[in-house]
Amino acid sequence: MRTQVVIIGSGPSGLLLGQLLTDAGIDNVILDRVSKEYILGRVRAGVLEESTVRLLDEANAGKRMHAEGLPHDGFSLAFDGRDHRIDLFGLTGGKRVMVYGQTELTSDLMQRREETGGVSIHEAGNVVPHDFDGAAPYVTYEKDGITHRIDCDFIAGCDGFHGVSRKSVPDGAIRSYEKIYPFGWLGILAEVPPVNHELIYANHARGFALCSMRSTTRSRYYIQCALDEKIEDWSDDRFWDELRRRLPDFHAERVTTGPSFEKSIAPLRSFVAEPMRFNRLFLVGDAAHIVPPTGAKGLNLAASDVHYLFQGLLEHYKEKSDAGIEAYSSRALARIWKAVRFSWWMTTMMHRFPDTLDFDQKIQEAELDYLTHSRAASTALAENYVGLPF
Repeated sequence: MRTQVVIIGSGPSGLLLGQLLTDAGIDNVILDRVSKEYILGRVRAGVLEESTVRLLDEANAGKRMHAEGLPHDGFSLAFDGRDHRIDLFGLTGGKRVMVYGQTELTSDLMQRREETGGVSIHEAGNVVPHDFDGAAPYVTYEKDGITHRIDCDFIAGCDGFHGVSRKSVPDGAIRSYEKIYPFGWLGILAEVPPVNHELIYANHARGFALCSMRSTTRSRYYIQCALDEKIEDWSDDRFWDELRRRLPDFHAERVTTGPSFEKSIAPLRSFVAEPMRFNRLFLVGDAAHIVPPTGAKGLNLAASDVHYLFQGLLEHYKEKSDAGIEAYSSRALARIWKAVRFSWWMTTMMHRFPDTLDFDQKIQEAELDYLTHSRAASTALAENYVGLPF
């Protein structure tokens, strides 16, 4: 088989890149080691920047998002028993975010790919990119006991942090930057109405909490926890009790409890690998970077990577120019590091660290007080939260 672009990974970034390429008349094949059902069963992010929404519209995959998604004009910072609303819309000149679950977004992109005849091969074992440092790269994979080969012009590694793409880069050709945070997030999904119509980020002496949602009837809640916590030690009742302790009283009283249908603990890390281009292999999304979920940047950074790579490939095939391809890594990384900084800042400002000294705690309190009483500081927060342009 031959195609122009092989995309490894059929998560949101791989599907979005594939759809943009398909709509532009650029042949592509998507490979994934797991099944379509497994991918749609993963629970992930749900806050989309306006630029991400625009890309989904460009891929003609945004119809259901606009019908069922929840546009948010602001969010709340809760601390010291008080609630402070950050007016995203007012502070940024009319920008907002869209709350729409990643699972739904992925389903929409899969449906769009089927409608337009895009080729996706799931449960492809032992996927390996070859010769991407030369002029004739190819990818091999195993399916039903048979080894297959796809020759191509380019390979896009959209296969996540643990995927094969970054691991295939020769030793010494890539540099990694990483920060591991000394806590995790215990999260649940429940079929209960959200406590608030906008997200609440809470800083409390017992630790951070986040009140989010996937719809008007489905809530997503998180609490900061130790890395050695075990899911089996957290009953639903214990979780609800702890969540309410960390919220201001007027929010805690409005929490609707109910049985959870998903519960997990996720460690937090910041990670960046650079460069993101290795001649004809490109790293996209989580394959190249991970951010703590505090700033809602993970999925949105993957979308901006897709934007830069798609523009480069479009220029290559339509304008016979490689300028965009050659600039892909530097363009993507310039935006990535700003989002990494923002996510790190939000994480350090909202969480309680185990080694925090009294001085450090006073600095955190002063930061929150300044942020919520300074329009300039609130504007900087809002601009980063709704997403820097790309």
